[in-house]
Amino acid sequence: MEDDQADAPAAARLQLYAYLQPREHHHTYLAIMRLFTSTLLADLSAGEVSSALAAAERDGRVDIGESHIDVVIPRLRQLVEWGNLVHGRRETIAASIAEFQQGSMRYQVSKLAVRVQRDVDELLRVPEGAREVSRELLPAIERGLTELGEALAVAAARSQRDPGSLPARRAREQLAERVTTLFLQHAELAATVRDFYAYLGQVLTRHHLAPEEIAGFRNLLVEYIQVVVEDVLRHTPAIASSLTTLARSRSELLRLLRPAEQLGAAVERTRGRGSADWQEFTDWFVDRPGNPSQVTALREATTRAIGALLATVRRATTGGGLLPSRRAELVRLAGWFDAASPERAHAVYAAAFGLHSARNLLPAPEHDGDDEHTPWADGPAIDVTVSVRGRGDRGARGRTSRIMDDPITEQGLLAQAREADERRAAAADELAAAAANLDEATLSGEALGALCELLTLAMAQREGAADPGAATDQVRGLALTLTPQVGRTTRIRSKAGTLTLRDTLVGITRVETGKSGKKVSDAR
Repeated sequence: MEDDQADAPAAARLQLYAYLQPREHHHTYLAIMRLFTSTLLADLSAGEVSSALAAAERDGRVDIGESHIDVVIPRLRQLVEWGNLVHGRRETIAASIAEFQQGSMRYQVSKLAVRVQRDVDELLRVPEGAREVSRELLPAIERGLTELGEALAVAAARSQRDPGSLPARRAREQLAERVTTLFLQHAELAATVRDFYAYLGQVLTRHHLAPEEIAGFRNLLVEYIQVVVEDVLRHTPAIASSLTTLARSRSELLRLLRPAEQLGAAVERTRGRGSADWQEFTDWFVDRPGNPSQVTALREATTRAIGALLATVRRATTGGGLLPSRRAELVRLAGWFDAASPERAHAVYAAAFGLHSARNLLPAPEHDGDDEHTPWADGPAIDVTVSVRGRGDRGARGRTSRIMDDPITEQGLLAQAREADERRAAAADELAAAAANLDEATLSGEALGALCELLTLAMAQREGAADPGAATDQVRGLALTLTPQVGRTTRIRSKAGTLTLRDTLVGITRVETGKSGKKVSDAR
């Protein structure tokens, strides 16, 4: 119950992304949210939204008919249900009966919805290529930390003399300005590094690269990344030293940055005003036991990227793999498909892959898309292994590994086998010793297990409840017989409990094994 209550706020926030799902009217939802986030404190009625959508409808950004007031009102209500919009406080004059029936409500955008839409617009503007790493921010961060230490000393001294004086307030404002600038610089640096290496990882997963792509990525890795890593390693020691010195007076820094007015616990404060912010900032540059810094991760990622690029170059120049690459042929085939008509494309497809129309009466497979309106080209992609992609076969690569001689493991297994034989022999000896007076003996777990195995085999051989049964264990050298006898109750006690057999006489005898003959004993 507590986990469900904790997940409820997260589920409500994820609903803010519902209007971005590829649905029938998601272009209209996107246009409405852009309208509300284009100005500050937007407070719009359904009629005003309808008028704005009419212009978008003429430009082709939304479907025809989406700007009608009877269509806009349900869209606004749906956005309110998802949490992207909230009802405004002002009333408005209704422009139609439908708008009047809805209460002539005005709408405003919620705080989190503004962030969602801002991230969406930024994502749609991002190009497909690599993002340049803001290397110039590293020396700026180094200088900012040095100036921050000086500003902290000045602000602490003036606040200690007269906290309410004008020089003390100005010193605290300058301190806050340097902290805000420092965290903004670090956030931009970290974002550019993450984006660049995410793009790099996406490229390096490709199995085949064109020669011009290989040349471009070679310059990118060998020249550009080397410069980035060198800059990071050159400035990191000074930054780490300044952060270590600043950590000793972090509590004083946070006290001076605390606002004089109480804004409340629900206010989201600027980065750098909390201890967790400074710890995250420090962890980006300084290693901790069990927690390597992002600088270390950057150096390791660069090493892996250069190794992967060298492998790609070697594969392209030497024809790596069992079969040469067929990239050129596939690109030519894709060009034929692109220039062909629908009828011609079907003929080329059948000729290239030998896949003609189906000739069976089996039911159609289940649709693998999200909905029936999704074309197969826009549906989920299927991962293809490297062997199939590069060589066209599914066979396992490489030869069978050689079996290694492991004498330690062999001796351990032999010792386990000897121990099992000893336990089996001890259980057989215990049963044979208790055979003469089975009702009064208390068996161990091993002996009871051996007895139950024999009982199971003997009962399976009986044709009826009144027929006798027998079973022999040649390994343990034991034989068991079951003889029906009215009024006879056999009780077999063990550490785990008592087994009671009614109207049954149990006999246990020793039998001769292949090793040696033994004296026969019997219990009735």
